[in-house]
Amino acid sequence: MNRYEARFTALRQAGRKAFIPFTILGFPDRARCLRGIEALLAGGAAALELGIAFSDPLADGAVIQQATHEVLAAGFRVRDALALVRDIRALDANLPIGLLVYHNIVAARGPERFFDDVKAAGADGVLIADLPPETAAEVAEAAKAAEVAPIFMVSPLTGEDRLRQIGALAEGFLYVVSRLGITGSDTNFDEQLRATLARTRRLSRLPLCVGFGVSTPEAARQMIALGADGVVTGSRIIEIIREAGDNFPTAVQSFCAAMQRAVDEPAAQAV
Repeated sequence: MNRYEARFTALRQAGRKAFIPFTILGFPDRARCLRGIEALLAGGAAALELGIAFSDPLADGAVIQQATHEVLAAGFRVRDALALVRDIRALDANLPIGLLVYHNIVAARGPERFFDDVKAAGADGVLIADLPPETAAEVAEAAKAAEVAPIFMVSPLTGEDRLRQIGALAEGFLYVVSRLGITGSDTNFDEQLRATLARTRRLSRLPLCVGFGVSTPEAARQMIALGADGVVTGSRIIEIIREAGDNFPTAVQSFCAAMQRAVDEPAAQAV
């Protein structure tokens, strides 16, 4: 049983859901990034989703793009990100750790070497934000050969044929996009999401975690009420790190704890 399966099984048995925080590896610098992740874990994060900085992050909004550009400007590269993942893995042997990357990062090393390096660093899954399932078979095969879960996105526009393709390739969990567009901290959800979750649930046994704009406890509760198994939050965490200054670990931990309580509340009411 891999870490994703073990964690989601344990949550389901406890009648709980997952809060998965996201941040950029190396932001605002290596030392403070690690301190921030320690705070996320202290706040009860069920798993982590960590971005490797890329020069053209098309799926990300302004907050994450700015953080990404600052990390690259500081000279923090893929090898540094993977070294930091090793330190994060040392904090918790059972925590599922996923990486969000763009395909150029994988292609630059070659899929086999990239996923071997990811596995050696201690990560459990990789979501390639700009790789459609129609062209992902070779990359997904390399990931699975290295025992790394290929994670895919599902959106309100994902039809049943594509969902079946994703279902044949994906492992770990499915990242369900709450709305069309880019990441950010706006909380404007469409009833299409309920239908998207229900349709995806019929075609996949994987946990469904909703991201894009899930930046408040109320939004997190809403996503669980619509049928999600968990939520992913990134932009708001970057904002908190900037806003809180030297006090950012306390602020990050507090936010994470509030989000984890929020996703558990509807689950507890349903038990």
